[in-house]
Amino acid sequence: MTIYASRQEIPEKEKWNLTDIYPTVEDWNKDVQYIEQAAEELKKFDGNIHDGKALLSYLTENEKVSFKFGKVYAYSMLSVDLDTRDTASQSLQDKAKQVGVKVSSATSFFMPFLLGLEETTLKAYMEEEKGLQYFEKDLHDAYRYKAHVLSKEKEEVLSQLGEALSAPSHTYGMMNNADIKFGKVTKADGEKVELTRGMYAKLIEDQDRNKRKEAYKAYYQPYVHLKNSIASTLGAAIKNNVTVSRLRHYPSALEKALFADNVPKEVYDNLISATKQNIEPLHRYAEIRKEKLGLDELHQYDLNVPLVEGVEKEISFDEAYKTMLDALRPLGDDYINTLASFKEARYIDVRETPGKRSGAYNLGVYGVHPYVLLNHRDNIDGLFTLAHEMGHAMHSHYSHKTQPQNTAKYSIFVAEVASTVNEVLLINYLLNKETDEKLRQYLLNHFIDKFKGTLFTQVMFGEFEKITHELAEKGEPLNAKVFSEVYENLFREYNGDQIVFDEEVKYGWSRIPHFYRPFYVYKYATGFASAVHIANRILDGDSKTQAAYLEFLKSGSAEYPLDLLKKTGVDLTSPEPVEKALKQFSELVEEFAKIPIK
Repeated sequence: MTIYASRQEIPEKEKWNLTDIYPTVEDWNKDVQYIEQAAEELKKFDGNIHDGKALLSYLTENEKVSFKFGKVYAYSMLSVDLDTRDTASQSLQDKAKQVGVKVSSATSFFMPFLLGLEETTLKAYMEEEKGLQYFEKDLHDAYRYKAHVLSKEKEEVLSQLGEALSAPSHTYGMMNNADIKFGKVTKADGEKVELTRGMYAKLIEDQDRNKRKEAYKAYYQPYVHLKNSIASTLGAAIKNNVTVSRLRHYPSALEKALFADNVPKEVYDNLISATKQNIEPLHRYAEIRKEKLGLDELHQYDLNVPLVEGVEKEISFDEAYKTMLDALRPLGDDYINTLASFKEARYIDVRETPGKRSGAYNLGVYGVHPYVLLNHRDNIDGLFTLAHEMGHAMHSHYSHKTQPQNTAKYSIFVAEVASTVNEVLLINYLLNKETDEKLRQYLLNHFIDKFKGTLFTQVMFGEFEKITHELAEKGEPLNAKVFSEVYENLFREYNGDQIVFDEEVKYGWSRIPHFYRPFYVYKYATGFASAVHIANRILDGDSKTQAAYLEFLKSGSAEYPLDLLKKTGVDLTSPEPVEKALKQFSELVEEFAKIPIK
């Protein structure tokens, strides 16, 4: 694995081309100035919308501002994420956030105004001005929020507090990406070097247990050291969520988070319940792992090492891209040809460098194209991460190409479906193609671990969020001790008694950035269960499911997420999709258990 010391060392073809958004920072500034001026113009609509023409004028201008702000914020965010230490990029992002607050403040009058209209008046406006038909879904969605929109004055205050309310997330992000220094690990020549996230991901899978343990201790070292500071940021974020949900008259922070997607609370509760009722195969897998590794005790740092030795395969980025394309051919020629073009067009920033944001993501920029951030490793994990993120990118591409601006952005609830379908198709392709029995066993192990990480672990995280928000709603204190106790209890319940509880484990909550996006992670689990169903149907040659799935990718937010999924044959109001996925996990575990220990 190549670790680049700077971006200058990376081939141009493996770096983002941000000039597709703005050729220069000066061009970015022009749009910032436009937005600032437009925000002042939008303010003038306050108290002056008395007919359909004025309503259409406001909505049209607001959409123009939203379009430009999407580009402005994307450019600043992508710039920062390439090097989170760069103060010039930080200044761009700070400015973008300030502009966003100005727009939010300027338009804060609108929801109270709209919901104050009689429905008969709005209907008359729409009949009078046919152009309003374009915004019909937006207006209908707005009426769902009638019980949760405050007075004009209170809405303006909340909009002004937007930056302050996001401060815990921002602080944690800077701490986690720019400031954290991991402990040191020993290189092959005996030299001690500072651990990086990319190194950790590789070392935690090393067959040498001492290396795994050393990397594990070095990785957790700063999180344990900063546990009280991180607890302060997470506690503040949770309390902010609870406060805003109360101000907006939601029964709970969870129900506020679910409301936007029109998802009933039962979907969340059923997910946790179904997973816990089918937890034994996960405990069984820990037992199998312990046996196959020949260990007296199974520790946290033993959970990622491949159980099949001698099959670690180096895969270049170019080879990974080709393999991904071959695996996804069941999705059709248009999908494959479009995806192939992304690589040459420099939609992807491939390599890890100091200061670059950790992990991987896709950001679809409406009117431009998707951007994918990777910290690519030349191995099978890197291949799967690539397929995952390009699933998101294709979802963005199809939705943006097919839908108008106001319905082009798909819900996060369905986002993980597109990425995980790709992974399931990839694992099946590799298992069918590969003739080397050891590599096939390795891939089966990988698939089981994917199930474990995407379904079981994310449900555990989701329950952690539910419990901690409920504690805040009861007025209970939130601190490092409380977070650690909740996390420890859940870890023991989900993972069973086969795993030794190392001291560091209870601080796992401190390293999860997704906790600053409330009730986000459960969508990985529902998305995974949905994707397994869809991919299996496509692999069975079900042309109707394949066609329905491609339509799903093109649908954006034209309908609510549960309704979109039902068209692919997945009904998440029933526990059946989750139970089917868990049944497949159990079958995979038992199949793997039959493999002789070598």
